[in-house]
Amino acid sequence: MATIKDIAEEAGYSISTVSRVLNNDLSLSVPDETREKIYEVAEKLNYRKKTVRLLVKNIAFLYWLTDREELEDVYFKTMRLELEKWAKKCNVELTTYKISDGITSIPDNIEGFIAVGSFSDKELEYLRSRTSNGVFIDTTPDPDHYDSVRPDLAQMTRKTVDFLIEKGHSEIGFIGGTYHNPNTDEDEMDIREKTFRAYMEEKGLLKDEFVFCHRGFSVDNGYHLMINAIEKLGDSLPTAFYTAADPIAVGCLQALNEKGIAIPGRVSVIGINNISIAKYVSPPLTTFHIDLKEICKNAVELLLEQVLEKRKIVKTLYIGSELVIRKSTN
Repeated sequence: MATIKDIAEEAGYSISTVSRVLNNDLSLSVPDETREKIYEVAEKLNYRKKTVRLLVKNIAFLYWLTDREELEDVYFKTMRLELEKWAKKCNVELTTYKISDGITSIPDNIEGFIAVGSFSDKELEYLRSRTSNGVFIDTTPDPDHYDSVRPDLAQMTRKTVDFLIEKGHSEIGFIGGTYHNPNTDEDEMDIREKTFRAYMEEKGLLKDEFVFCHRGFSVDNGYHLMINAIEKLGDSLPTAFYTAADPIAVGCLQALNEKGIAIPGRVSVIGINNISIAKYVSPPLTTFHIDLKEICKNAVELLLEQVLEKRKIVKTLYIGSELVIRKSTN
């Protein structure tokens, strides 16, 4: 097994310098080229060390959501708590800034940031003036400058369509929310709806009248959209609905139950995220499990690569998901 002495000899630096670089000593002032050379040799020699977690300060957590958005979609609250947990575990000191604080509240001495929510072009420009180290969770608004880690919603959508077709469904509907564009303040088509429309059209199964969308990913929104679908379509209601998020799916189940429509006998329902209540609703919800622990863990690790290891190349990471089959589908 390679030692620090072995690395020092091959890299051409002192044992002290190599040791401090490999232990992420931020007080050590050496050129980036030196750090890169030492990391390169360490990797070449397959050097393994005990993980040393130094305190990483001045990291901004940009929680760009309103209190109502967090209240309506437990996904984001769970994400926030999971991220705070992983930051603490990795000895990263987070300072939280909310959308109500405004982008200019972020100081110019931050070492980097982790961000959740939608950001305008002006806000992104401001961030670039503050730091080159940043990771976005759930979106990729600036792939030329910053990392991102997100669930692969497009793949989930295609897998949903394939699953339902395999189950014998051809009349498939979609109920979802919209993407709010911070540059125009307009509602736009969400990636789930875009993918659903494109993939269903590819299969020759797309019917526009089966797609229902409105701003928000709440239980209330799902309930009203499903009521609208039932009243508008009557006996022509699809035999299955793909919903953009579990809270929407829960609202859809409420509406179907209220109207006496059998689930899954008449209509199957699939959600996304596998929130805790999904297994307790009636009937228990078939849904994709998004591993927020893995997403937040990777977000913190990507940021540490930038801050401590001086990685410059940008990464976009998609996290896979698992379909948890319960009684809301047949």
